[in-house]
Amino acid sequence: MSRSDIDADLARIALQERRLQFTHFDHASAWALGCRLKAAAEARGAALALEIRLAGETVFLHAMAGTTPLNADWARRKRKLVELTHKSSYSVGLALQRDGQTLETKLGLAMRDYAAHGGSFPLRLTGSGCIGAVTVSGLPQREDHALIVAVLADYLGQPLAELALE
Repeated sequence: MSRSDIDADLARIALQERRLQFTHFDHASAWALGCRLKAAAEARGAALALEIRLAGETVFLHAMAGTTPLNADWARRKRKLVELTHKSSYSVGLALQRDGQTLETKLGLAMRDYAAHGGSFPLRLTGSGCIGAVTVSGLPQREDHALIVAVLADYLGQPLAELALE
């Protein structure tokens, strides 16, 4: 990706993070969102590990047929980055790529525990901040990110055309 493409994606992801916020989110919301993610993955024929965390607790977890423990480990590593930075894992990865940095050189984070790859997105309450993360693993990172954004936009009644990456 060119620097201008990265900058354009980072600006769009910042918009996604501002617009895709909840006024209320609980265990029932996590179940509904997780089921929508699973249905969207099935519609694409994708095998994904799906995880939703709320206040440090796993409230939705599903490994679809065709996944391996490696998918769950990628999900864990991406989610940990979102919990630490309160930013989508894809945006952190793109910013690092643009700046010629790694998680280890910039933040001192071990790649064994954190992954700056697309597929985890912060769950935010309007006026409150980050309360958790929604994570998928199994597609290329840009597609993992795009799937989450599409499902969140639908769930929250936001127009995807204004939010999708180019």
